[in-house]
Amino acid sequence: MVIITAGMIGVGKTTLTGLIADHMGTKAFYEPVGDNPVLPLYYSDPKQYGFLLQIYFLNRRFDMIKQALADDNNVLDRSIYEDALFTEENHKDGNITDAEMHVYRQLLDNMMSELQQLPKKAPDLMVYAETDFETILYRIKKRGRDYEQFDDNDDLRKYYYKMWAAYQNWFDSYDASPKIKIDLQTYDLEDPINQKIILKQIDQALENIR
Repeated sequence: MVIITAGMIGVGKTTLTGLIADHMGTKAFYEPVGDNPVLPLYYSDPKQYGFLLQIYFLNRRFDMIKQALADDNNVLDRSIYEDALFTEENHKDGNITDAEMHVYRQLLDNMMSELQQLPKKAPDLMVYAETDFETILYRIKKRGRDYEQFDDNDDLRKYYYKMWAAYQNWFDSYDASPKIKIDLQTYDLEDPINQKIILKQIDQALENIR
């Protein structure tokens, strides 16, 4: 089984991905954040680095999904199926030009066509994690990455809200695989009891697929 996790930054995807991987005894592929040299640049100047950031992520996520689909069991922390959401929002904000958006769409289409040549063509399950917006902000603050902090940056706070709202529509429209929505506000994964509840929900979803 190949599982992808999805959701807003700060929702708890990385913790969730590790939890599922440990539960299944398989490999976790994590979103390239800590070793991403472009991300801090993007937060400092989105208009200059918007396109570069999206191409960086797209390249890494394409490599991750190819590796995952080529193996028997894997869990991915965010995936190529989520990538266009961020690029489209950057385009709407003027951080990516029309010409750059056209190049991005062509590249993404070519990559998705290549995935169709693999023996496994899509994930078995997408696990979407959600919380309310205030919980997102609390968790972003708590993890303490300097370039993500918004106390003195109202534009960044508005960006977070816009992405949080956009994710609602993204989940509804996602159709690449079966999907499940889990509540990481009610079931905070810091509590081992909540971990068992969430894993049971995922196990049930996989049973239904099988």
